[in-house]
Amino acid sequence: MNGSYFEFQNVYKSFDENAVLRNVSFSVQPGETAVIMGRSGVGKSVSLKLLMGFLEPEAGRIIVAGHDVTGWSERQFAEMRRRVTMVFQSGALFDSLTVAENVAFPLESRGGEKDPEEIGRRVRELLALLEVSEFADRLPSELSTGTKRAVAIARALAEDPEAILYDEPTTMVDPLMVAHISGLIAKLKETLHKTSIVVTHDTHLARRLADRIIFLQEGRVAFSGSWTELELSLDSHLRNFLAQDELIPALDATA
Repeated sequence: MNGSYFEFQNVYKSFDENAVLRNVSFSVQPGETAVIMGRSGVGKSVSLKLLMGFLEPEAGRIIVAGHDVTGWSERQFAEMRRRVTMVFQSGALFDSLTVAENVAFPLESRGGEKDPEEIGRRVRELLALLEVSEFADRLPSELSTGTKRAVAIARALAEDPEAILYDEPTTMVDPLMVAHISGLIAKLKETLHKTSIVVTHDTHLARRLADRIIFLQEGRVAFSGSWTELELSLDSHLRNFLAQDELIPALDATA
């Protein structure tokens, strides 16, 4: 593919006349892992929903997999979502299906494109890859929040997408599971090399994963670059955001 896999070109989005994204532009290259960071309410998750076609921008253009998807129909986005999948913060698992059935669902819902034996093999591979094989026959209600996230990632990978979007993958889980989920996502990056965008408040996860950091502040891109470049920034908003996890010293905004 020539050019960016994902691109925002002067994207504007508001809710009830309150601007969330103000002419935001950024790009993510094929095979790159970008991390979108910023405080609550700056449009991080909104950006993912725009890329997936769950929301529409009021201005600007959105590029996905080399296609300008601005104004696409739901039918067009449905086809694109086989190439780009999203892991929701909630997990979005089907309560009435077991873990194995949840992971198999995207394959079975395509109308007999794969035989049951092949689907079963693929499900077993993914459960092993995400280290949740022991939960194959359990229902989502029997799982911890962190395990649900791992299962959701397995389901997102079922159709071998080109790209995967993660919405706050480590939020609302205990520290041990944060480390486990972080390790799984890092392993997927190293082994599968898929284009990825991770929305997170977790600065340690960002430092571990990011080829590119996109920092949103007041609805705009305040920074886009590598983690090393981010650490060298003298912008007080950026440094104080990182300082919350004691990664670098805070900077006095009046200095």
